Amino acid sequence: MIYTIRFRLTVLYSSLLFVLAALVLGGIYFAVSKSTEQRPYTTEYAKAYLGGQYLGKREVVVLQEVENAVNVKTLATLRDYSLVTLVGLYVASLGIGWVLAGRVLRPVRSITRTTEEIQATDLTRRIRLDGPRDELKDLADTIDTMLDRLQEAFSAQRQLIDDASHELRSPLTIIRANVDAVLSAPDASDEERTRAVAIVDRATTRMTRLVEDLLASARRQGTAFADADLDLARVAAEACEEHAAPAAARHVRITRDLGAGLDMTGDSDALRRAVANLLSNAVRLSPPGATIRVATGRAEGWLWVAVRDDGPGLGEADQQRVFDRFWRGEASRRDRHTGLGLAIVRQIVESHGGRVAVYSRLGEGATFVLWLPPRDGVPGSPPEDNPLA
Repeated sequence: MIYTIRFRLTVLYSSLLFVLAALVLGGIYFAVSKSTEQRPYTTEYAKAYLGGQYLGKREVVVLQEVENAVNVKTLATLRDYSLVTLVGLYVASLGIGWVLAGRVLRPVRSITRTTEEIQATDLTRRIRLDGPRDELKDLADTIDTMLDRLQEAFSAQRQLIDDASHELRSPLTIIRANVDAVLSAPDASDEERTRAVAIVDRATTRMTRLVEDLLASARRQGTAFADADLDLARVAAEACEEHAAPAAARHVRITRDLGAGLDMTGDSDALRRAVANLLSNAVRLSPPGATIRVATGRAEGWLWVAVRDDGPGLGEADQQRVFDRFWRGEASRRDRHTGLGLAIVRQIVESHGGRVAVYSRLGEGATFVLWLPPRDGVPGSPPEDNPLA
């Protein structure tokens, strides 16, 4: 028990009170002793006669000696009472200190009990400490805020695992069914084997894309990347170069309208992947002969990158869900897309302090805009208007 905070506070408070009282009483005793004369008093004797008859020696009362005796007795009494008072005060202070320390540390016990009851599988408990706005209340509120963030992180992690397992289960089932039914069957024809190989190849490609997207999402959440100074226009240009060949294969043209002086601080690889994900969707959804426009610029102090395509476009309801993890539109469901690309784009942009927006109508294509803060920062929120309107 000697290591508990309550015991240490009790001893500390009581010791300080004892020392203070000892100094006060000692000062009083010292002042009284200096202001009064105290010395060993003596007794004088004188011959006493009564009517000429000798009565022997008798004690003689001297006024100065009486005064000195009173002073000595007073100081002795003061010393004795002071010692008794100090002992009683120390004992009383121990009890009072123990009670007060318990009341002061009661919120700490509440925090301890609540945190002991919280488990990784159940983060719904909160301390919610009542009382004055002091250091302990701030501590409890800080722990509650931390638990809120942990609950959100664990919920997102569980949702990601559930969604990923669901997405991976489908291609694995397809692969196993084709292996069992065709590839391992000795009487299967070459045409059936060829068709099964193509199906297995599409399933493994989908799994590979899903795993890569999950890895990119997980890595951006960690501390694997170090931000540095970069030119946003250069990042967009590199992403366009990477998708030049896939666009040409689908007879789609990519045009660039890249501004200058778009300096910012961030992760160039992650931002290039964000622009590349937008270009990948644009190339995949645009019809042959279409044109994809990639532009960069500055508006109201914010930097932006925009990718405009001639695809099928998005309805108003789909625009609210297009950045959700594993959400897929009709075109994405047809080509078995993972539904993680735009979620990764939003995650990358928001980790840089920016915002992603989409402007679209059904049948009129879509424009995706990444709003990012410049190197020196910018107050306020990004603009709401489409910079390519």
